[in-house]
Amino acid sequence: MPPVTESLSTRALSLAKERGIARARDFKAAGIPLVYLRRLCDEGHLIHLSRGLYQIPDLAGSDAAHSLAEAARLMPRGVVSLLSALRQHGLTTQLPNAVWMTLPRKARVPKSPPFTLEIVYASEPALSSHIQHTEIEGVSVPIYDVPKSVADCFKYRRRVGLDVAVEALRDAVRQRKTTPAAVMQAAALDRVANVIRPYVEAVA
Repeated sequence: MPPVTESLSTRALSLAKERGIARARDFKAAGIPLVYLRRLCDEGHLIHLSRGLYQIPDLAGSDAAHSLAEAARLMPRGVVSLLSALRQHGLTTQLPNAVWMTLPRKARVPKSPPFTLEIVYASEPALSSHIQHTEIEGVSVPIYDVPKSVADCFKYRRRVGLDVAVEALRDAVRQRKTTPAAVMQAAALDRVANVIRPYVEAVA
């Protein structure tokens, strides 16, 4: 294997730091041969997280948030949703045993991801509405806002449980993280306005 030159090493590490979690294709696009990544990992300058994903050790985390950053890199068209979104918004004390993501219909799901995935599919306009971004380990992670996260739980109540959806709604309004009107707007987008209306009226 050719030695890692200083210029290639510096460029690779700068790219990894800039991206937070970098994909193999990012290095390739920057003109850095992938054969050098293995040497950088052997020397402890990079961590090989999973297939095609690399990170600088100092940026690596060990909690659930790290999995969200990794998922955002693995599925750049996806959005963190449902139980994972509730956790990030502080609307559940439970630690999800999977990363919940919403993807466009027919989007590719990674094979053998390093964590359990729960995938739901959506189409426009619901897919790209109510998205906000939070930075985790240098990665800009798309996540649905509170009203959409609550409405999604009612839409997929058979997956997450109606009790979870009701609790999220109650806590979100009680903690003033959203309003009944905002939840109803998101519910209309998800086509579950009639389902959620009695619950919203109960907490309004």
